Amino acid sequence: AGANCSAGVLIINRLSVWSKLCYAIGGAPYQITGSALGFFLQIYLLDVAQLDPSHASIILFVGRAWDAITDPTVGFLVSRSRWTGIGRMMPWILFSTPFAVMTYFLIWYVPPFEQGKIYWYLIFYCLFQSMQTVILCSSCCFHVPYSALTMFISKDQKERDSATAYRMMVEVLGTVLGTAIQGQIVGGVSNCPNETDVIDGTNSNNSDVPRDVTLDETKQAYLIASGVICIIYILCAIILVLGVKEQEETIRKNSMPLTFRQGLWLVMSHGPYIKLVIGFLFTSLAFMLLEGNFALFITYALGHRKDFQNILLVIMLSGALTIPLWQWFLTRYGKKKAVYFGMTWAIPFMILIISVKSNLIISYLVSMAAGVSVAAAFLLPWSMLPDVVDDFKVRNPDIHGHEALFYSYYVFFIKFASGVSLGISTLSMKFAGYVTGSCSQPEAVILTLKVLVSPVPVVLIVVGLLILRTYPIDEDRRQGNRKLLQELL
Repeated sequence: AGANCSAGVLIINRLSVWSKLCYAIGGAPYQITGSALGFFLQIYLLDVAQLDPSHASIILFVGRAWDAITDPTVGFLVSRSRWTGIGRMMPWILFSTPFAVMTYFLIWYVPPFEQGKIYWYLIFYCLFQSMQTVILCSSCCFHVPYSALTMFISKDQKERDSATAYRMMVEVLGTVLGTAIQGQIVGGVSNCPNETDVIDGTNSNNSDVPRDVTLDETKQAYLIASGVICIIYILCAIILVLGVKEQEETIRKNSMPLTFRQGLWLVMSHGPYIKLVIGFLFTSLAFMLLEGNFALFITYALGHRKDFQNILLVIMLSGALTIPLWQWFLTRYGKKKAVYFGMTWAIPFMILIISVKSNLIISYLVSMAAGVSVAAAFLLPWSMLPDVVDDFKVRNPDIHGHEALFYSYYVFFIKFASGVSLGISTLSMKFAGYVTGSCSQPEAVILTLKVLVSPVPVVLIVVGLLILRTYPIDEDRRQGNRKLLQELL
């Protein structure tokens, strides 16, 4: 893909389907590992590693906070990187992949000691976040350059939107794959009953059943699942590097570079960016809070211990299948309308899931419907960020090397806030009386889980949408920016 200027006329070469697919496949490792960590890490730390809930909350918070802090730093380093024979972003991806794979595998290993176990998970979780940058999966050396790569595969907005849709489709399929691999391998390893009886309190003594053999089998299952995911991670990174060619900026030669402080100030003072980030901060927190607590909610509040991995899989499959629908919707009606419809669609189902008596069929139907909003939550932020970058370019034509900063600061705010929310939500399990390794939980824990997956996310979505109403880049402004950028190029 490329853009050439001849006699003052801009010629846009369209991206091939192969280039879009290779680019999209590069995002799969982020979502595969991200979904595995997002859905299963909390329950793994509590019920398999058998950490105290307060220790688990520290790991979840510190890991995401560290991840968030390192993102802007790497974003600045990426923005200052020189172009090489394979581009500016690709060397970072090549460097980070082997370290990310190794640290990811060790997250799912239970060390043979009790004292200091929390430090094992803190170290490898933080290292993993630092060596990737993929929400929980590839932290600052992979996901920031990969996300910013959107701005370098094409100069045309429509082509970038199309590539983003390909990327989101594959990334949602990645969440399906991550959920399927992790869920199907580890989901069937349990000595607890399917908890229709547990909810009624008739199996409270199951917490006294010997767990040694089953616990060892569960530990092995988590290692097998992580090994499979690591292999897929490496294959996706290879396809990305071999199949995508970065295109160097054509307006960069006579422009001035940014210092870190200048970049921070310019990015943070761009009004549309701030409104977009704060709005999606609230909506993303809603879905992250739901994601982080949903496995526990399904297991203990709904009593579907044997089916929770399948319910999660239905959500992700529904999301993957509706990505093309949202891409058509935002193309036809605009991105802001897509945000309103996409985010509000989930609200009635969040309310329904805690309002009706536990029923497996209803749980599957609600999960299928909720997956539609999950697709919108995946697609829309990454589809709108390039518009903000273009808007900044139009107003600051003499400034270059800022693309990675926009993406890194967005990732920073999302990850830091999600770390705080997940840390607090896990700590609330301790205050509610969560019993590590038990087949049933007290009523206070069940009530806490219901609050964390419904009322709190609903409020966050509403606040986020109110903020996004003030977002100024509509379709007319997008098209105007596109014409101005063509003139600059």
